[in-house]
Amino acid sequence: MILLRVTIFFLLLLLLPDWFIYKTYLKPLGRKSWNRLWWTPTVLLLAALAAFLIGGEALHSYLGVYLVTVICISVPKAFFALLAWPVRLLRKRFTSSPIEIPGLCIPSLLLFGYLLFGAIKGKEHFQVREVTFSSPDLPEAFDGYRILQISDLHVGSWKGNATAMQRAIDLCNAQQADLAVFTGDLVNSRASEMEEFIPVLSQLHAKDGVYSVLGNHDYATYVKWNSEAERLANIDTLIARQNGMGWQMLMNEHVNLYRGNDSIALVGVENSGNPPFPNKGDLPKAMKGTEGMFKVLLSHDPTHWRREVLPKTDIQLMLAGHTHDMQFRIFGFSASRFFYPEHNGLYREGNRGLYVNIGLGYVLFPMRLGAWPEITVLTLRKE
Repeated sequence: MILLRVTIFFLLLLLLPDWFIYKTYLKPLGRKSWNRLWWTPTVLLLAALAAFLIGGEALHSYLGVYLVTVICISVPKAFFALLAWPVRLLRKRFTSSPIEIPGLCIPSLLLFGYLLFGAIKGKEHFQVREVTFSSPDLPEAFDGYRILQISDLHVGSWKGNATAMQRAIDLCNAQQADLAVFTGDLVNSRASEMEEFIPVLSQLHAKDGVYSVLGNHDYATYVKWNSEAERLANIDTLIARQNGMGWQMLMNEHVNLYRGNDSIALVGVENSGNPPFPNKGDLPKAMKGTEGMFKVLLSHDPTHWRREVLPKTDIQLMLAGHTHDMQFRIFGFSASRFFYPEHNGLYREGNRGLYVNIGLGYVLFPMRLGAWPEITVLTLRKE
């Protein structure tokens, strides 16, 4: 049913703007053979859509490029049609004045340029976001403690582009944070995606170390395996490689961080998500022995905060990822708010907080607009 709806959406996105523009501006010019060339890009995109529906997994690696191509070509045409339609109604005619087409084309061309930037450079437009979290529970010695958070690298999507990943890690190290954390989704599915990037990711460092948790993609449920044992072995390899890079995995456990005689607990759980996402987190186990301490929780899925963290624990701060802000944020709006009440940035309930990092990487389609890839530097303050 979902596949059918998505297919219908793409058919409408491809066909309706072309039909409107052809009928409104090209057909009145008469039957000229070059008029029919207008349909060429749409016919090719429809043929590619049919190939994806028939070809199955063999073509999945090209799906992202296809989606970006559809967006860059069809969305500006749809925008043009939305601008031109009321003009046509007001004038009650299909022909246009000499000013109409150029006037309507300018905003559509600007939109095309913006989309093209998102596809070519937006996914590498790394942004450092400085955030402050204040709490009366924070030990004095940790006032000003700086935590660097990255999330959702999806290194399989960066294949052949280790140079961009190197720039991101260099930017992370330049922040000179006290602690570095990664909140899940290192790969798209397979641990082998890491091989190209291990030399780069191993360079990430902070004074108190680098800590990591698993995200939903790290459980490798989005590809077919010969057996369940093979999938589980893939997870073991992923964990071993992260530990080998110097990233300490927190698998439903915690570590204590010290400043003089004061300490805070860094708690990390496996992915705790709503169906269909894996729910492997064991928060009571991870918190055992942290009673009375200031706690920072690493948990990939932000829905965990309201499901368990707020009602059942005294954890002061949770760091999450997962949403990507759907990789689109236009004029401050992202459709991710319809799926995740907490989807981007810092949220508070009394003295307790959740920070949602929108990810450094991308998945499915290689594009980011507005929801730029994020490196977070979160400073703890004694309130």
